[in-house]
Amino acid sequence: MIKQIILILSIVTFSICSAYAAEDSDAQIHQELRGLLKQAEDAINSGNYDAMLPILSENLRITPVNQEFLSSRKDVSTYFNKWFGEDGYLKKLHITFNADAKTELSKDKSWGLVVGKGKEDYILSDERKYELLTRWTAVVVKESDGHWRIRSMHVGTDFLDNPILSEAANSAKYLGIIGVIAGLLLGLILSRFFRRRNQ
Repeated sequence: MIKQIILILSIVTFSICSAYAAEDSDAQIHQELRGLLKQAEDAINSGNYDAMLPILSENLRITPVNQEFLSSRKDVSTYFNKWFGEDGYLKKLHITFNADAKTELSKDKSWGLVVGKGKEDYILSDERKYELLTRWTAVVVKESDGHWRIRSMHVGTDFLDNPILSEAANSAKYLGIIGVIAGLLLGLILSRFFRRRNQ
């Protein structure tokens, strides 16, 4: 009887220790994964875009908010330097990534899926400012060197609630009003011109 009790206690103790060990292992993984997002944010916000390349998988697949498709680290570097470099279309981008919850890890802890919200603050070359609210989904993998990297990411925004499109729509509205006024003025001028000719 005593042997059975000792055996049961040993099994329970082993199970508890195993559970704590698994939790501790997962905590380290989640800490490293939070570090990936932070490193990506810091690289983009500082303008040192190549600083994020080590946390990206060589075989990455990324779709940024403008829906371009990037399939290599070189593509990522080219993308940011094209849009935000010295000769880029935009002056600056400040970005934040906030995960909705901890990364959902696979059973073998070799990959994970995470979703969240983001905010992208743009400053255009003429100093105009725009804020885009985004949703994003990312897949992270533990690669052969033991480090976690971003394998895939997709960023989207609500095109119906987009400040850039809103400004474009307002501009089109104003241009339409100006066009109508210009048409009326031209009509009046032509009307007077033909009246004088007929007199």
